[in-house]
Amino acid sequence: MSKPLIGISTYLEPAKWGVWDMPAALLPAGYPRLVQAAGGLAAMVPPDAPPCAEDVVARLDGLVIAGGADVEPVRYGAEPDPRTGPPARERDAWELALIGAALASGTPLLGICRGMQLLNVAHGGTLVQHLDGHTGGRGVIGRHAVRPVPGTRYASVVPEETGVPTYHHQAADRIGDGLVVSAYAADGTPEALELPGEHWVLGVQWHPEMGEDPRVMRALVAAAALGRAPLRERQLQT
Repeated sequence: MSKPLIGISTYLEPAKWGVWDMPAALLPAGYPRLVQAAGGLAAMVPPDAPPCAEDVVARLDGLVIAGGADVEPVRYGAEPDPRTGPPARERDAWELALIGAALASGTPLLGICRGMQLLNVAHGGTLVQHLDGHTGGRGVIGRHAVRPVPGTRYASVVPEETGVPTYHHQAADRIGDGLVVSAYAADGTPEALELPGEHWVLGVQWHPEMGEDPRVMRALVAAAALGRAPLRERQLQT
């Protein structure tokens, strides 16, 4: 059986390489490397118009929403804190559309850092706009322990308390409708959110692509592979 295709959202940024200086669709290499190490095929998904999200997700077996810029506070009905970063409105709109399409279709979904925050916002939740102690300093990945909540999907994947690579200054505040917290940091910060039920939906506040533990991504790839089996059966019958 062929490997499942895992799409990873990217973002537009000014970039320089060789003799070129122009906008580029960027994604840290750790994301596709982690997907590949977990047994999936990685596909970079560049920004597009939100109405295209359904067609994009329909071609994927699984979806990762990557980390990055702060979610614009207007998305969750808040005024911006002075420490909140500049808005990335087009990215917010595109990735929220991707999340909506994945949820509607039952496509396995993993949100990483900003991706977890967007998952919470998509379900009507809010965010803490600034907290300290979850980075290693400006541009330096930190590390702290994360404790799983017994009985959750995350705990079934990573049952023990473990250290994770982390770089964020925002976090989930009011938890969105239907979501449950499945891991906490020692200071009580929600570190993983998931949607209970049949469909595989998980968000983690840390950056697994910056660490050595592939279990969360392996679980996404496994869920995506399971979803491919009924599709292949239908294709063989037509």
